[in-house]
Amino acid sequence: MRETPRTNNPTQPEFWRSPLRGIRLTSVLGVVLLAGITLVTVTGLLSYAAYNPNLSPVNDKTPDKGLLGFYLFDWPTDPHWLYRLNQGLHVTVGIALIPVLLAKLWSVVPKLFALPPARSLGHALERISLLLLVGGVLFVFLTGVLNVQLEYVFPGSFYPLHFYGSWVFLGAFVVHVALRLPKALRVLRDRHTPDNDDESGDADGDKGGDKGDELVSPRPAEPTLSRRGALGMVGGGSLLLLATTAGQNFDGPLRRTALFAPHGGDEPGSGPNGFQINKTAAARGIRPVDTGAAWRLTLSGPRGDDIRLSRDDLLDLALHSAALPIACVEGWSTSDQWWRGVRLRDLAALAGFDPDRAAPDVLVDSLQLSGAFRRAALRDNQVRDARSLLALQVNGEDLSLDHGYPARIIVPAAPGVLNTKWVSRLDFGELR
Repeated sequence: MRETPRTNNPTQPEFWRSPLRGIRLTSVLGVVLLAGITLVTVTGLLSYAAYNPNLSPVNDKTPDKGLLGFYLFDWPTDPHWLYRLNQGLHVTVGIALIPVLLAKLWSVVPKLFALPPARSLGHALERISLLLLVGGVLFVFLTGVLNVQLEYVFPGSFYPLHFYGSWVFLGAFVVHVALRLPKALRVLRDRHTPDNDDESGDADGDKGGDKGDELVSPRPAEPTLSRRGALGMVGGGSLLLLATTAGQNFDGPLRRTALFAPHGGDEPGSGPNGFQINKTAAARGIRPVDTGAAWRLTLSGPRGDDIRLSRDDLLDLALHSAALPIACVEGWSTSDQWWRGVRLRDLAALAGFDPDRAAPDVLVDSLQLSGAFRRAALRDNQVRDARSLLALQVNGEDLSLDHGYPARIIVPAAPGVLNTKWVSRLDFGELR
């Protein structure tokens, strides 16, 4: 057989010489991504709903969502571990999918350079969806990983960037799946397709089902790895990332396995306050003098007159306890901690509301001087829940300064940034 001449032109099929590429390999990777990315997308949209962007402008980091906010709903407080599970899956599965994603993009890269750009209307639609898909998925994964690793690397802009980028990707993803999934399933059902063999591919491209496979190189290089071996490497990479990330969702020895996670490693200190934090008091400009004897909590409500309470005043009120975790958008979480403080519904009653009839929303102010959620809003169902506390103690001891002393919010199933630390003011009333 006459050897196909070499070329330095990526638009020519002969430029791409890997013997591993083939429609079955691409189909296997595509089906794995279909399941994984669907889970990551659903949990991402749910996470956005949990931030209450439809409640109050103070929580809405993505204004003018328009029709894209159609699905938003009141985030529940039960089960209390809901956000911990949701965001843990979103981040951990997303990171574990990175090797699969890169392998899938590598497997189809020749199609990005193929000429002519469009052979038909259907082919043009597929090419456009492919470009949007590749650009969208790289953008979403990159911004997500940077936010997890560097924490708010896009000050004030991560939420709109990730939100709008996700919708661009999702639209292209749906179109691409509709166009390609039937063929991928047919390929996987056809056990005679050569990619099913434990070989790297046919050297001459003339055997069996490789004919008509546009991903198979017409001039493949010598094989050094089988296709099953390549899948094994991709799977091993995903398992490695899973094993070095998932531990950030657990306390104790398992957290030390999260080597690539910002909140992996040892617990920060020991004792009742020895569990993970996100931002320290020093990082947020909190000084001991701000939280000393002169500190007061201000309550406002329909009566018009502010109520100011010292920490001793709060300790004299009826105190309640709740076992709740802290779960953050970066994917880390703690196990349940035992919090003790005054119920938000009781503070709403002090401010002039009857929470048994209609609990109000509440706007929470922190002493911190900076941060995307220096002020945060909670909905009426969160205020009404008997486990929602203005916490004064944790695990039988006063809060440490880094955990929000003299008082912090703790709400079941809420993202960590809504569990405001160093609370200075609570404004009860209608915020919608």
